[in-house]
Amino acid sequence: MPEIRILPDQVANQIAAGEVVERPASVVKELLENSLDAGATRVNVEFRHGGKALLVVEDNGCGMSPDQALLALEPHATSKIRLAADLNEIRTFGFRGEALPSIASVSRFLLRTRPADAVSGSEVLVNAGKLIHQKETGMAPGTRIEVANLFHPVPARLKFLKSENTEAAHITRLVRLYAVAQPQVGFLLTEDGEEVFRSPASTTLLDRVREIWGKQLAADLVPMALSEAPGMKVWGLLGKPGVGRATRQEMVTIVNGRPVDSRTLAYALVESYHTLLPKGRYPLAFLFFEVDPHCVDVNVHPSKKEVRFREESRVRQFVIRAVLQHFETLLGTAPQVSVIDPPVSRVIYPENPTAHPDEGRASATPAFPQGGAPAEPARDLSGKSVSSENPVVPPSPGREPVPAAASFRLDWRLAGHLRDGVFLFETDSGLVVLNLKSARERIWYERILRRFDEHENAAQRLLLPVPLELEPIAASILRERLKMLQDVGFEIEEFGRNFFRILSVPDWLAEAETEMFIRDIVAEMGRRPGEFQREHLAHESLARMASTRAGRSGESSSDTVIIGVVQELFQCLQPTVCPRGKPVFFEISRSEIARKLGG
Repeated sequence: MPEIRILPDQVANQIAAGEVVERPASVVKELLENSLDAGATRVNVEFRHGGKALLVVEDNGCGMSPDQALLALEPHATSKIRLAADLNEIRTFGFRGEALPSIASVSRFLLRTRPADAVSGSEVLVNAGKLIHQKETGMAPGTRIEVANLFHPVPARLKFLKSENTEAAHITRLVRLYAVAQPQVGFLLTEDGEEVFRSPASTTLLDRVREIWGKQLAADLVPMALSEAPGMKVWGLLGKPGVGRATRQEMVTIVNGRPVDSRTLAYALVESYHTLLPKGRYPLAFLFFEVDPHCVDVNVHPSKKEVRFREESRVRQFVIRAVLQHFETLLGTAPQVSVIDPPVSRVIYPENPTAHPDEGRASATPAFPQGGAPAEPARDLSGKSVSSENPVVPPSPGREPVPAAASFRLDWRLAGHLRDGVFLFETDSGLVVLNLKSARERIWYERILRRFDEHENAAQRLLLPVPLELEPIAASILRERLKMLQDVGFEIEEFGRNFFRILSVPDWLAEAETEMFIRDIVAEMGRRPGEFQREHLAHESLARMASTRAGRSGESSSDTVIIGVVQELFQCLQPTVCPRGKPVFFEISRSEIARKLGG
């Protein structure tokens, strides 16, 4: 039996760093939270090469004495809590005492700090967990921490980091979140020597969002007045009705000044917008929620990204009522939303807080007004038998050949309209129920996909460029995929930090839908990055998104047009299912009808 031994402190700290220090943004988060706990009113964050080469966090907080500076680098050393009971009422950002020794064990760590009442400061240098020196240094009151060569002592961890652009985007988003969450603190963020944003303290919340997140997003927000209940408060900025996103990246929830991913608050927001946004869309929000510290547990996630409320049902109902009251004031009436506890099966959030079960569903925003319905047939097919041959379309590289549908013979006679978008056909063998929207989706999907495969991507120049401002992670994703979008007919140029201009779009896309379609594409790229690294999978995803919008465009539903849709449907490779895998039609045989009627 192998001998059991106690691990050396250096190895133990590097293991702990695996949970605390996931990526460069994790380092910034821990150091920034320490600055806020130290009472800083000014925080400067600087990084180079996505944070892999250098990270600097400097503040004007209370600072530390030389002895305290050394003690702060010991495992489980903290000034935040004393007893286990303190975990039940945490009022600080940090409390575990793991961050600094963990970071110092996987980097070259330089700490400079000075209390306001000291003549000079103290400098401590640690390299890969080993103390190099401690000496006196001159500096202004506060603390400055430099983290260089992150993860070089553990090279295997470097392989799991993303590109510099992606890591930089995560850092930028993190600092933005804390800058919004702490409006009383001034923030300065610098990347590779260039200023990303500077936000002074004591600005209004809307002004701070405008400075940090951009004018486009701020224009879609309206202030929500303070609402109170015993032990709880909520206020913030909410998106205007009808303005949504394909992901929850811009649905920001802040609990007691801490940006978190809260399933309870996210559900409350989504339910509040239930009748104001199409299904699968998520509201814009900067929601501030305050609750008694003993009623919330922040110690449920290694990186403190999530919180758990003691009375989740009460919190959810309070937030929903507050948001509905906000809309009642704004619109004169509130959306009808139930505030009872939802059934377990209704909303299930995955482990990934940026994902959601509805996020895979397509947008309900209408599009494709240009495309119109499929061309009307040369003759009326109603009551007549028609046969259609499939065109020969070779599969694109990497795409599986699909069995042809030439064996289908149409003897469908339009019998009636069952409900919105659902039509009934009589055939020689029984009845067929057809979903017109799904049929149009299939037609558009194969039409666009065929153009991608044949590289016939005609573009239309926009009369005026469409401005597009994205949050940092989304901007990084779009920047890496500009070439792929250009190949299918989009012309997008970068016009500043996280700011783009759309100059041309494919001729199958309506100009009015340009901005929202690109936002949805970027969201899909973030959810399924693997699909967009291979050309044929990227084309299929783009065609699926475009066709779904086309299928909801409110085209004409005259009898002649419907028959034309059926005729074109059976020229598709897979006429039986829509691009999302749902059936386009189903048939009820005459024998089944007779059996059900007792014949």
